[in-house]
This record gives sequence, structure tokens and C-alpha cells, in this order.
Amino acid sequence: MTPPRCLVRGSLNNDEYLHVKNLVRAGETIFSTKYERRAGGKGANQAVAIAKAGGRVDLLGSVGEDGIWLIQYLQAIGVSTDNVSVVETHTGRAMIQVADDGENSIILYPGANFYPLPLPRALDSRYTHLLLQNEVLFSSTQTYLRLSKSCNPPIISIFNPSPIPSKEQVAQFPWSNLDWLIVNQGEATALCEILTEESILKDTPISEIIAKLCDAPAFYPSTNIICTLGAKGVFAHTLHGTIVVPAASLRGPVIDTTGAGDCFTGFFVAGLMEHSANKVSTTLSLPELESILRTSVEAAGICVQRRGTIESIPTRKELTQ
Repeated sequence: MTPPRCLVRGSLNNDEYLHVKNLVRAGETIFSTKYERRAGGKGANQAVAIAKAGGRVDLLGSVGEDGIWLIQYLQAIGVSTDNVSVVETHTGRAMIQVADDGENSIILYPGANFYPLPLPRALDSRYTHLLLQNEVLFSSTQTYLRLSKSCNPPIISIFNPSPIPSKEQVAQFPWSNLDWLIVNQGEATALCEILTEESILKDTPISEIIAKLCDAPAFYPSTNIICTLGAKGVFAHTLHGTIVVPAASLRGPVIDTTGAGDCFTGFFVAGLMEHSANKVSTTLSLPELESILRTSVEAAGICVQRRGTIESIPTRKELTQ
């Protein structure tokens, strides 16, 4: 059996952090108390989380000359960057406000992440899992997802639609090729409203939102859905049923939530990889899924008690200490 290996087709960014007392409001000018530059991009963040969780992972993306340091940084952490290209444009950037209460807001400049890299005719047979986000060209995401199902055996596909695709992109998305959809509650609501063309009331329970999403004609009912709920934990919907896993108990205060979602996603994918290495079937029972989710929320719980994004992601060993 091929050892599990994940291909992350995703973004790499120079993350620029501005620490503020409160997130800036429209028309307001405020002072920042601290400035930092760090490695980021959802592709890079999630690839690092997979590596720190013990998974084999390759990142496929692009940077400009000003982002070569990102390649070296990720290699040192354990992410394979053989498929990261250096192209003639600026590296992507994220301007991140981090408030004293740990909340954040982010403005993205895609830069090299939107550089049109050559598309393959097939995916390398080494890969067992494919992880996608929405910070690179949407056409590339679609192509890689379709190619994942042309392999024998098919590659397990995971999509984290952040930022949320446009209405047109959602309509074009090949949902039938997707095994796992990972969203937060806001993303689940937005997708549901786009696919059903109905407004979702603010207090609608997440179980109802996910049920509506699954019933949408354009959505594929066999796609498993993982919805993170912040301090309320995580809701999972599969063909075997639904489960809710509470958030991890925190030993200290919430400091920075910026990397929590990517940390959760990476650990979850690493859990899927570990399961596929130990089982003949890739189908998860609810108890097996619950175990993976508990590990993932525990990792995210450690993450929010630290500053930064990649720097805040724990190793698998830290979860057992």
C-alpha cells in the first residue's frame, strides 16, 4: 500500500501583522502597537499543520523573488516545496489586524498565488489525498479536483472554500468530485444561501443550515461536511449520521485566533491520512471520525492560546503532553 501523502495546491503569503486594541471601523484611523512579518497563506499554513501532525505533505504553489525565504522556511519545518515555483511577480500578501481580544480581520493581495502555473494532465500516483482552498486561481482548483478522481485508486479530496467563492464559481464547482468539505459557520451559511437562493436567518441552527445545503440540487449528497463552530466545537455530517464534538478546554486565555482554522484543517487531513494507512477501507465510522475531530479541536485549542499563524500550530507530540 502507498504510504499516505497529501498534495496541497495552495497559497504562500508574506503575512504582515498589525496589532491593535480593536479592529478598525469604516472611516477610522488608529495606531498599531506592533508590526510583524511572518510566513502564511492558507496553503502553507495547512501544509505545515499536516507536517506537524506527522503527515507527509507536498505544497504546490508560487512565490516571487521576495518570497524565496518562504520556501526555505517551510522546508525546515518538514513541508516538501519541490513543487513551489518562483515567478516574475510579487509574492502574495495578507494584511492582518489582530485585536487585543484575539479576533482578527484579513485583507489578501493574491500576487504570485494567481500566477497561471502549467496544469498537469494527471496527478502523481504517490498522492493519496488532495487539499484545496480558495486563495489560488479557481480554474486551477477545479482542474486539480477533477484530476483527483481520474486516479486509480481515486485521491481523497478535501476543500476549504476560504475565501468564499463567488456565486458563479459555486455554480461551476464540481461538487460530485469532492469527498470532504471543511467550512466555518459563516462559510456554510454563505454556501447554503448561494446554492439554495434562500436567505438564512441569523439564529438558524447549524444542523438546519447543513441539511439545507445537502438538499440543494447542485450539491452532491455524498460529500462529507465538517463545520467548525469556534468556541462551540465542530459539527460533522456524513452518510453515517451527524456528530457534534465540543471545543477543547483551554488552559489559558485566547490570544490569537488567526491560525486556528488552518490548524484544525491540517490536523483533520493528517487524521484522514493516518486512518487510510491503517485501514483497507477509506470510509470512516462515526467513532473513528469523532476521534480525528477531537484531536483536531485539541490542536486548534492550543493554537488560539499562542500568537501567530504557523508559529502557533502545535506538533502532534504537544497534544499528548
